Amino acid sequence: MVRLLRQRLLWLWHHEGSHGQRARGLAAGIFMGCFPFFGLQIVLGVALASVVRGNHILAAAGTWISNPFTYLPLYWFNYQLGCLLLGPGPAFPSLQELQQAPLWDLGVAMSGRLLLGSLLVGLVSALMLGGGYWLLLEHQHRRRHAQS
Repeated sequence: MVRLLRQRLLWLWHHEGSHGQRARGLAAGIFMGCFPFFGLQIVLGVALASVVRGNHILAAAGTWISNPFTYLPLYWFNYQLGCLLLGPGPAFPSLQELQQAPLWDLGVAMSGRLLLGSLLVGLVSALMLGGGYWLLLEHQHRRRHAQS
């Protein structure tokens, strides 16, 4: 059963779309993964992939750029970038404060800075990683055809 599931997922991974569609799907997922929309990132990533006609599986996978190991550093960096652009805001909350209250309860000033930073980091990350993935796919394709 696991083997069959793995084969189906690999088939979808490799066959759902052109190189551009696959790269756009990955980029859509990475973009949405940079936002602190816990529990909605995969849904939003797949929805964005539908809008840009990207690979849905790669979009879902791309959202895992934020995961339990990267949440805190990623969102801290996004917030710091937002503060750099909008001016100083409230201090980034401690881990205890984050565990006790949802991020949005910490205030509009903080949320705005976090969302602006997330938008910029998401755009840059999506362009770099999605573009890099497209270049990798194109390189592999050319290499295979050159050998034939």
